[in-house]
Amino acid sequence: MDKETRETFWKAFADSPFVMMRLEGSVEHAEPMTALLDKDAHHEIWFFCKRDNRIANGGKAMGQIAAKGHDVFACLSGTLIEETDSAIRDKHWSNVVESWFPDGKNDPSVMMLRFEIADSEVWVSDMSVKGKVKLLAGKPIENEEAGEHAVGAV
Repeated sequence: MDKETRETFWKAFADSPFVMMRLEGSVEHAEPMTALLDKDAHHEIWFFCKRDNRIANGGKAMGQIAAKGHDVFACLSGTLIEETDSAIRDKHWSNVVESWFPDGKNDPSVMMLRFEIADSEVWVSDMSVKGKVKLLAGKPIENEEAGEHAVGAV
């Protein structure tokens, strides 16, 4: 994945850090999770959840992202693992997180998951003028007129 697409993705994700997560092979629907991002992390994001959450068991998973402006879309695959490093838990705990978990970070029913991103596909919609004219006229749009598409690690 080229640097520009990667940077566009992470900026859009930081502006709206919500992802629909689902365990691979699960019959349950994906659910929205608030991703905790760390600019120093590479290919990892975190979530707090309850131990009875449908993704709490971890394992192979997939996340779907649609940026706030609907100009960046992504599909992330990887592995969910319980985060046991208390320094990372402390770093990401905040008043916002506590509003979801009012018994605090030491509540035994609260856990933190780390999503180790193995692969991704990112679409950046930046339609060309020619593409916009074709869209308005109902004409076929070529892929290069619609924006960027990249496969690889984010």
